[in-house]
Parts: sequence; C-alpha cells; structure tokens
Amino acid sequence: MEGLVQLLPATPRLPEWLRRPRPSYPEVHAMKSRLRELRLHTVCESARCPNMHECFARGSATFMILGNLCTRGCGFCSVPKSRHPWAPDPEEPAHVAQMARSMALRHVVITSVNRDDLSDGGSQHFAATVREVKRALPDAHVEVLTPDFKGRQESVAQVLDAAPHVFNHNMETVPRLYRTVRPQADYRQSLDVLRFAKAYRPGTLTKSGAMVGLGETHAEVDRLLYDLRSADVDVVTLGQYLQPARRNLPVAEYVRPEQFDAYRSYGEGLGFRMVFSEPLVRSSYMADAVHQEAVIA
Repeated sequence: MEGLVQLLPATPRLPEWLRRPRPSYPEVHAMKSRLRELRLHTVCESARCPNMHECFARGSATFMILGNLCTRGCGFCSVPKSRHPWAPDPEEPAHVAQMARSMALRHVVITSVNRDDLSDGGSQHFAATVREVKRALPDAHVEVLTPDFKGRQESVAQVLDAAPHVFNHNMETVPRLYRTVRPQADYRQSLDVLRFAKAYRPGTLTKSGAMVGLGETHAEVDRLLYDLRSADVDVVTLGQYLQPARRNLPVAEYVRPEQFDAYRSYGEGLGFRMVFSEPLVRSSYMADAVHQEAVIA
C-alpha cells in the first residue's frame, strides 16, 4: 500500500469551503478524559474526523468498539492496523452504556473496527453493546455502523436481533476504486449486507455512506446511489475524502459544494428518505438530526 501511495499525485491545496477553525473547547478535553477512564475509543479520534471538536463540544461522539486495532488495511483509514489485535474487552459493552448515559445521549452511534480474526466478526460483542445501551437509555435511539462481517448473514442477523433503530454499513466508494480504497472488501457483498438487513428487519432504518474526491466520476457516484436505492437503503451520506495521515491515499479532487448539491438532488429523485450530501459530512455526523428527518420523511 505504501508503494502505491507514493506513486499517486500530491494532495491539492485545501479549498476555502473545507477550512474551519479548531478552537480549544474545555468540553473536548473533558470528553477525552472520561473516555480514557473507561478504556473507550471513538472513531472521531481514531479516524481523525474533521468534525471531532464540534461534536465533542456539543456532547456527542461515535463509540468504536472491539478495540482500536483493525485487521484490514483500507487506503483511506487512519485507524491503527494489526493482524492480531487484543481480545474484545468483556466490560466494553457496559462501559459504552455507562458513558452514553453520563452524556445523556438521545441518539447513540456505535461502530467498530474490522475483526476478521474473530469467527463471528465481533457481531456478538456488537449485539451485547446495543443491548446494554438500550437498557441504560431505554428512550434513546441506537444506530450501528457495522463492518461487512465478510458477508455472513448470521452475523448481520445477530446485530439486528438486538433491535438497533438504524443499521448503517458504508460502501465508502465506487466499485472501480475498491481495489485501492477497500482492497479486502467487495462492492456486491456490501450491497448484499444492506439488502439483507432491510429484508431481515424491514422496520429498521438502513443507511450507507461514501466518500468522494478519490478519483471517481460523477456518473460512478450516480450509479452507486442507484445501487443503494435498489438495495432498499433509506438514508445515504456523502462527504469529501480528506487524507487523515501521510500514509493514507491522497485526495484526487476537492469536490465543489454545488456538485454535492447535484448528488443530493439525484438521490432525492431516486426516492431516498434522506440524502445528507455536503463536503464535511461523515456517516455518523449529526446522526440524530439525520435520523429524525428520515423518520418524518
């Protein structure tokens, strides 16, 4: 992967519409301290999300379970990699619930690293975390953002049996770029995960997201949106890819805001309940507001 990245062109200069100040909020430091006390991780920190300070300051975070070491090496992701990560922490589900309750969250988002080393991909641990959160916060909505579990329907079903309100699995990019962006994943397999999720629990809101600016064409993004709607996905998010670290893939293009508007219009025409398409959108960014708008759509 490192050799491939060196052959790619340098990342272009960050445009004005993607620049935002990063003030120091006392709430951010307090959030990080509480997370460390409970041995918890967030994708906000591990993936170097550009919205982290904003979300932490308003008392929101996306919990990342099953540790902080991923068994896959996706070109876009800055989460640390390991073929042999630590065993799942049996106290993690309860700790996530404890943290979510202390934050008085009304919408809890739970994601994870890929754990291809586990026979079920970590689905049992995922389901246990959902159940603990629902016990601690019975009035809150729970959203899961899962890996593909290598396409194993029994693992997807195990998570869905815990009855999350939203099932999210990200496509990340268009099929032509999978070999570079998601080399250990499969486009059709990810679509099948989403299709199965809706068929297995029709009342659960299904959601997916992708990044643009990796070298895809407009027509390829339109086709991705078409495929997602054909898989009966309810909500889609589109945001600009930003290179989180030097070892990751460079940005091929900074997509202009008006193109994000065009993607939103096209997606709405396909019949999605909600298309959240803006440069700084991430799959779990403003997830509570996205869920609320999708439910009333």
